[in-house]
Amino acid sequence: MESTNLNIRTDKEVKAQAEKIFDALGLNMTTAVNIFLRQAIRENGIPFEVKLNVPNETTAAAIREGRTLAYSNMEDLKAALEE
Repeated sequence: MESTNLNIRTDKEVKAQAEKIFDALGLNMTTAVNIFLRQAIRENGIPFEVKLNVPNETTAAAIREGRTLAYSNMEDLKAALEE
């Protein structure tokens, strides 16, 4: 198999933290990146979930509604949940 170079830029602290983890796993950066690339090929995409941490409109509406509700005791809350 013919190899090629891959040059990437990343934050210095990100690299240092990643190298510390990879070292503990007995890996170097090249091996870790190759693991990622091969897994991306196997998965035919990013090998982990990539998403924004933003609720959809249904969830956002439920959060807004929840913030307006106030119960003074558990019995009232339970009664409201049973409705």
